[in-house]
Amino acid sequence: MIIIENEQDKVDITETMNKLIEDTIERCMKAEKLDTAYEVSVLIVDDREIRAINKEHRAIDKATDVLSFPMAEFVKGELVSDEGDYDPEFDELMLGDIIISAETAKRQSQEYGHSFERELAFLTAHSCFHLLGYDHMEEDEEKIMIGKQESVLCQMGLMRGV
Repeated sequence: MIIIENEQDKVDITETMNKLIEDTIERCMKAEKLDTAYEVSVLIVDDREIRAINKEHRAIDKATDVLSFPMAEFVKGELVSDEGDYDPEFDELMLGDIIISAETAKRQSQEYGHSFERELAFLTAHSCFHLLGYDHMEEDEEKIMIGKQESVLCQMGLMRGV
């Protein structure tokens, strides 16, 4: 199950954009061969709200484009522990939460010269791979994560500049 909530009014988020977010998540899970029912929550907020969340959870007092809050423990796409990670009501693996700043995404799409939709899909894919245990702190990890993101975006016809 994918739950998307838009809690901001600075940038118009259409139903088509919600479907794009869902499609991106589904493609990331398929790319990782996740064959169990799962739950991902996506919260779309403004810069003020993501700044407050970033300050509260990471002690960084500034807005950012996307935050990921994994609930299940993965290491590079492999589920390490699922004890307590399942929602008993729906029997779904609770992967975690994605929080996207629509304002920052809109601004970045303009700075990078591509569509807002491409930026939304990129941020969603980026965050999904964090939920699945990937990171980009080390150069070799970053190459793997970027490759996975770009593969999903390429399948969707959303290469850089689109």
